[in-house]
Amino acid sequence: MRYQIFVRSQDEHHFIASIVGMPNLTVEGTTEAEAILNAKSALEAQLKRGKFVSIEVNSEVEKSENLPQMKYAGILADDPTFDDFMDKLGLIRQESNALTDE
Repeated sequence: MRYQIFVRSQDEHHFIASIVGMPNLTVEGTTEAEAILNAKSALEAQLKRGKFVSIEVNSEVEKSENLPQMKYAGILADDPTFDDFMDKLGLIRQESNALTDE
């Protein structure tokens, strides 16, 4: 399998590598290559101890319990005045931003 690794430099001799999607898997190295190698080793060790499992969640339960605002998604999709409203809102924001920039 292929995994993405996010590498960032703290300074010239300190690199931090994280496995994307696995927030608890972060390693360090004195070079970028070393940090990547350490990340690969850590991921391999982690995968030896566990596995990925797929589960299915009832989407209606997920929407109602975790994202109650989702019941309003798309309610203005057929509103013919929505584009006008968004244009007006954009103008109001531009005016507000111009006032705060002064």
